[in-house]
Amino acid sequence: MSNEQLSDGDGPAEAPKVEVRTTADGSPTLYVPALNEHYHSTHGARQESQHVFIEAGLRPLLAAGLGQQEPLKVLEVGLGTGLNALLTLEATQAVPGATVAYDGYETHPLPPEAVAALAPQWAASEVLSRVFAQLHREPWGRALLLTSDFLLRKVRQPLQAATLPAAAYDLIYFDAFAPEKQPELWTEDIFAKLYYAAAPGAVLVSYCAQGQFRRNLRAAGWLTEKLPGPPGKREMTRARKPA
Repeated sequence: MSNEQLSDGDGPAEAPKVEVRTTADGSPTLYVPALNEHYHSTHGARQESQHVFIEAGLRPLLAAGLGQQEPLKVLEVGLGTGLNALLTLEATQAVPGATVAYDGYETHPLPPEAVAALAPQWAASEVLSRVFAQLHREPWGRALLLTSDFLLRKVRQPLQAATLPAAAYDLIYFDAFAPEKQPELWTEDIFAKLYYAAAPGAVLVSYCAQGQFRRNLRAAGWLTEKLPGPPGKREMTRARKPA
């Protein structure tokens, strides 16, 4: 299989190139040669995101009634391809009356070529196909009403430099590159910042099950648990801020 190599659009000195690759479940992901890292699991990009972020994170909160009286507030660390955001929108639309306000942090937006290469995975849904294009086309830093029940705000800023609101988020998707690739995002200080921004009872989910990751979470105040991981991973992590 040939892989399409792409610039990230900010110039060669700004960020590494990426390649579009197909994962085991047929869904595409991106590979960063400079980091030797994929955006998603090679065992299946879509099924990993569905398992970790939707089934272990979002669905239990929607089932508990969050998102009905006021939007369920989601913070994603690593907006990336937009896969998690779109799966969240898809799951939200399946629950009558549910709404979501979604903040996605990202430092390297996708180049137009990567957006075009990833677009076909959403072709079966007219709504998600349109929203995928809009998600990557619209300006950063302003609220976008992607559908009547889904408000997105894209933030192009390192999480370390961000000022997060207190007790604001019901759900945090921690989807940064692996600890050995982006160690600055896996520190106790970062998880303390996220704890401050989490509402009482909020949930944090991540594909990572590394012991030091969980210790840093606990040091910042989070209660952690191991859950079965998606295909190709034995475990994942879910954490909760005490109510």
